[in-house]
Amino acid sequence: MLAKRIIPCLDVDHGRVKKGVNFVNLTDVGDPTEIAAAYEEQGADELVFLDITATNEKRKAIVDTIEKVASQVFMPLTVGGGIHSVDDMQRLLKAGADKVAVNSAAVTNPELITEGAEKFGSQCIVLAIDSKWDAEAGRYVVYVNGGRKATDLDVIEWAKQGVAAGAGELLVTSMDKDGTKSGFDLKLYQALTAAVNVPIIASGGCGKLEHFTEVFDETDVDAALAASVFHFGELTISDVKQTLREDGVIVR
Repeated sequence: MLAKRIIPCLDVDHGRVKKGVNFVNLTDVGDPTEIAAAYEEQGADELVFLDITATNEKRKAIVDTIEKVASQVFMPLTVGGGIHSVDDMQRLLKAGADKVAVNSAAVTNPELITEGAEKFGSQCIVLAIDSKWDAEAGRYVVYVNGGRKATDLDVIEWAKQGVAAGAGELLVTSMDKDGTKSGFDLKLYQALTAAVNVPIIASGGCGKLEHFTEVFDETDVDAALAASVFHFGELTISDVKQTLREDGVIVR
């Protein structure tokens, strides 16, 4: 059994780390380079860097900030935001990213996933999905543009399509749970892990140590991502790993 990964996330807006609730009311958390260095020291398994306003503002991700962050970390670094072409992917990989995450642009142009996988390998292409439960339709719906715009895509079907197109990993954020600290959306990840056979990173809703154990015990996800609990010092990565070990979950 592969060791489970604990991944902090930097949501970056114009060079500053921000955090909100349900994708709105963003608060400034600090400098991404300093925060990345702290997570390296704490023993994070990977780091995700998302330029959360790049797509909405129709601009590229901030390469100089990514270069600074990459210089501070030796763990794998996934970067997303403002990626519309294979050239954009190449730019981020040259800046120090190990993997690139595509979201809105992949919905508009699923070929982008295939092109990226063919050029850099599937292991390099992460399909990021922002998911929201639609009670009326009884399904999870894909949102794009930083969670601002609903699509008509079903999350589970889009995940299958993305994997078939060449995505080597899924980063799935529950917008319903984002920033609420009420626990991960277990039903969402149970449905996803039953549908696809690539690693899945669960994101959104973590607030306590037991939430990490719960998502690994109740679903087959490979990694758990959190932001605010780490940013504000409520939990440390070493606390999380210690608790998981005590609870019988294999971690690095």
